[in-house]
Amino acid sequence: MDNTVVQALIMGIVQGLTEFLPISSSGHLIIVPALLGWKDPFIDSLTFSVMLHMGTLVALLAYFWRDWVRLIPAGLAAIRDRSFAGDPDRRLAWLLAVTTVPAMVVGVLFNDFIEKNVRQPSVVAILLVVGGVILWLADRWGGTDRRIGGLSFPGAFGIGAAQAIALFPGISRSGISIAAARLLGLDRQSSARFSFLMATPIIAGAGGWEALKVFRGAETVALEPTQLVVGMVAALVAGILAISVLLRYLASHRLDLFVWYRVLVAGLVVVWFLAP
Repeated sequence: MDNTVVQALIMGIVQGLTEFLPISSSGHLIIVPALLGWKDPFIDSLTFSVMLHMGTLVALLAYFWRDWVRLIPAGLAAIRDRSFAGDPDRRLAWLLAVTTVPAMVVGVLFNDFIEKNVRQPSVVAILLVVGGVILWLADRWGGTDRRIGGLSFPGAFGIGAAQAIALFPGISRSGISIAAARLLGLDRQSSARFSFLMATPIIAGAGGWEALKVFRGAETVALEPTQLVVGMVAALVAGILAISVLLRYLASHRLDLFVWYRVLVAGLVVVWFLAP
């Protein structure tokens, strides 16, 4: 098998797992190639990044399609009637809409700057630990019995603001949004579920933004169709697995496993960084 295909497969699996587990996909996509000594320009290309995002987006839609079949018409009905009419789906649809505002604003203003200036493995290691500490504290201070229906609109905006911080690689989009939801009193499963639902428009928007750059000629790397398909399918399958496993795991476990994993990876990066 071609070496680039193997790399695409591994990176797709890494993207799918780490996009939804609270351990930072952007951080792992920087660390893994660095530790393995991969320098293929295609694996680090914008085109490949777009396909990985599409893989995780399809994973979300495949897992939560029943929710979106209800939520989209409900959200439109709320606009039509100018009322939630006591419908929890109408309210949830607009709670999710509110969460997208901070991430969209921060993403448009600062994404390119962060991509160019905050991608060093050493910085990722620090942010892995910082994000882990936040996750650990939030899991202990958060509530245990509040569901998504009890979330307020200011609370949803706050979770969206927290999600925007995940533009910094190492923080983790799912990790910081789960932590924010826990601090607002949501139980672990509800926090993760809300995080996954709010990720759908954000990942779609981020992927579309990157795709637009590709279409405008920002990419100069030659297209590799096989690697693109392999990476996308791997991200899709790994993403569905990660969503399912995490929701089941959080039914009866704390988030400590992911906190210690983050610290372990950060330590590995520091050792690698300091090695002669």
